[in-house]
Amino acid sequence: MQHKDTADSLESLLQEIENFELVAGTLSAVREESEKLPFKIAIRPLLLKSKSVYQVTRFFKTKAIHANLSPQECRHLVLEAIPSSFTQGIFETQVASYHILTHKNGALKVLKKVKRDKTDPVPLAHNRSKQFYFPEGEPVPFLVALGVMNAQGRVLREKYDKFRQMNHFIGLIEQALEQLPQGKQLHIIDFGSGKSYLTFALHHYLNYIKRRPAVITGVDLKEDVIADCRRLADQLQEPTLKFVVGTIQEHVPTEPVDMVIALHACDLATDAALKNAVDWQARVILAVPCCQHELLSQVKCSSLDALLRHGILKERFSALVTDAIRAELLTQAGYSVDVIEFIDLEHTSKNLMIRAVQDPSIAREHAARDRYHAIKALLHLSPWLEDHLTPKGEAKTRPIER
Repeated sequence: MQHKDTADSLESLLQEIENFELVAGTLSAVREESEKLPFKIAIRPLLLKSKSVYQVTRFFKTKAIHANLSPQECRHLVLEAIPSSFTQGIFETQVASYHILTHKNGALKVLKKVKRDKTDPVPLAHNRSKQFYFPEGEPVPFLVALGVMNAQGRVLREKYDKFRQMNHFIGLIEQALEQLPQGKQLHIIDFGSGKSYLTFALHHYLNYIKRRPAVITGVDLKEDVIADCRRLADQLQEPTLKFVVGTIQEHVPTEPVDMVIALHACDLATDAALKNAVDWQARVILAVPCCQHELLSQVKCSSLDALLRHGILKERFSALVTDAIRAELLTQAGYSVDVIEFIDLEHTSKNLMIRAVQDPSIAREHAARDRYHAIKALLHLSPWLEDHLTPKGEAKTRPIER
């Protein structure tokens, strides 16, 4: 396909190229040769520490300079370079190839060729693959119903961050999938499911991609949100995707629970979800804590006064301590625990995930107990979770106080 364009529409064109997953890009054919300016710029995607960036290489006559740029920085670079410095840009994506030519008056001519078959996923650096479990260009019913994709399989621009988040979330799930029981229908509880983007994504991934039959129950306090989720599940004819109105503390499962998810459950609600998961002997626990306030008033340590005397620093320190304590208590309860990045900080400051997989180890539990008592004594702490979470998952009676 061929059409003419103007410089004003270049930014929207670059957004389209980014949405279609850039494989490689090149800027060439300089307007004016100079030893101080590059004669070519090459662009390729990278995944560094779970963050998508673009490696930009500027080629000079005697050297090449590399830099890693964010998507926004890379887009700004191209906007400045075309048409002021380069008269040609070639971009290959998973869906189409683009050949951009510029005229002396600044007008653009764009040759776009849509590929019949999408290429394999782009190999990214550092032995890691940027993997999309729901590839763009292929309509997925639940994504269309949620308004993330259109009927042609195109991800809507305003939903692209959510699309990336869903794929990243599934990647975290996949790493724990082998720990779930084989040869049976899985039962998963998603506490605080909200609008349930990730609930729908996990259900589709397990049932249709991995062919692992799974019933997922979303639990949330908001009746209107649950009603919308039920409507969408009925529309998609998914009887194993259920939604109920209720609290974390009061929810009683009807089947043994294999996995518990609690994303952004506020303050002690996260602890209640962890307690339930251990009591139910869930094989996998995924929690993204939010609003950790319980220990803020408890933390005391004279040797850390330089840190704790500043309110915002004490608040952030207390939040990290809260998650560290949760990890140690889960380890004592027979889980192997990782605290990992859930999503980039640019999207939300609540970006830590506690991922726990049932894997009893006496040595690991004893080491966790020693670490826990050391930090508890140092900071003079008495967390609610300690009174309810034991290595055997035996709940006690101290109520949640808000």
